Amino acid sequence: MANQFVTRSLDEIRFWSRIMKEHALFLSLGFNFDDKKLIQEAQQFIDLFEKIEQQLSNFNANSDPQQIAAFNNQVHQAAHAIWAYKRKVLGLTLRCEIRSNNYPLLLDHTSREAAYFGERLKELNEGKLQPTPAKIIKENVFFLRLMADHSKFIGHLLDPSERKLVDQAREFSHDFDQLVFQAVDLDSMRPQSETQPLLDKFLDENRVSVVALRDFKKTARELIEACRIKSNIHPLLADHVFREAERFLHIIDMFEVSLGSDH
Repeated sequence: MANQFVTRSLDEIRFWSRIMKEHALFLSLGFNFDDKKLIQEAQQFIDLFEKIEQQLSNFNANSDPQQIAAFNNQVHQAAHAIWAYKRKVLGLTLRCEIRSNNYPLLLDHTSREAAYFGERLKELNEGKLQPTPAKIIKENVFFLRLMADHSKFIGHLLDPSERKLVDQAREFSHDFDQLVFQAVDLDSMRPQSETQPLLDKFLDENRVSVVALRDFKKTARELIEACRIKSNIHPLLADHVFREAERFLHIIDMFEVSLGSDH
């Protein structure tokens, strides 16, 4: 169990610290030139999460669980700090105190991921290693909403002349909105909905849609890197959203294993 706590903690930090660092970069690229203080703060977060990534090399699967718990607390503080920064920028944007190329939904989206990251570290330190049926549904609501957001961002950042790709992104946005509503409905039916067959079907349906979106993102990433489509999408952003879809598939796999072990 101690070994599982260590490996899961390091895996979460490895994946999400990179995501947080990239969020800070994307936000800094979206600000106006005169938003110097906000750009400077974003750079501080890039440096902070780079430092955390470097610290990861000090640990491995055999590390002392107490040291990992302390590291989780340290990274939790960093996740909370970047969450607060993103919410501050969202407030400035909604009050029209700043004008930038960072959509309010993007700011909200990235802050939800920071909150999720912090919560995962807290749960691990509390010894919550096995997901409950309720947790499985809630985590799917979270990730399905991320995938729906990604589809909307892709559709808005593609050049309008890329009509076919824009239409595909809109279709994915619609599909994932429907899956979000379906997951929310299932969540509100708890605990009656927490049955093995329903959860199995729920995860299977989500997997099919996420695989399709993951493949679309992979193609888009390759086309962007090869300069074969017209868009405002940074190549790193294309890779970033692809990795998050892969992460969701990895989590669905973990949930299916945990459901299987219950029987």
